[in-house]
Amino acid sequence: MADNDSDFGVFLAGFIVGGLVGAAVALIMAPKSGEETRTFIKEKSIVLKDEAMKSTEEARAKAEAALTEARTKAEKATAEYREKAEELAKQAKVQAEDLKKRGQVILDEQKEKVEKVVETTKSRRKVAPKPETETPASEAPAAEEKQDETPADAPPEPAA
Repeated sequence: MADNDSDFGVFLAGFIVGGLVGAAVALIMAPKSGEETRTFIKEKSIVLKDEAMKSTEEARAKAEAALTEARTKAEKATAEYREKAEELAKQAKVQAEDLKKRGQVILDEQKEKVEKVVETTKSRRKVAPKPETETPASEAPAAEEKQDETPADAPPEPAA
C-alpha cells in the first residue's frame, strides 16, 4: 500500500515539473520577442499574485467565520450544559432532602416503637408478683422451729 502512495507521489511530482518545464520552453520558444515575453510573464505573475492574495484573503475570511461560528456554538452548548447541570443539581438536592425527611420519619417511628416496648416491659415488671424463691429472714427460723418440734418418729398430724 505504501508503495502505491510512493509511486503516485513520484508520478505527480514528475507531472508537475514536466508541465512547468514545458510552459517555460513554450514561453521561450514563442514567436514573441524577449522583451514582450518578459513583459507578458511579469503581467501574468502580477495577476497570479493578486489572485493568490484574493484567494488567501477569502480563505482567511472563511476560516475566521468558521472559527467565530464554532466559538458561538461552543459557548451556546456550554451554557446549555451548565443549565442542565444546575437543574440536575437542584433535583438531586430536592431528592436528598426528601430522602432525609423520609429517613427521619422512619427513625422517629422506630424510636416510638422502641419506647412503647420499653414502657410495656417496665409496666409488666411493676405489675408482676415477685418470685417466691427467696423467703424473708424473719420467716425462715420459724419454719425450722416447727420441724424441730415434731419428732422424726412421730406420726403425721391429721389435717383438720
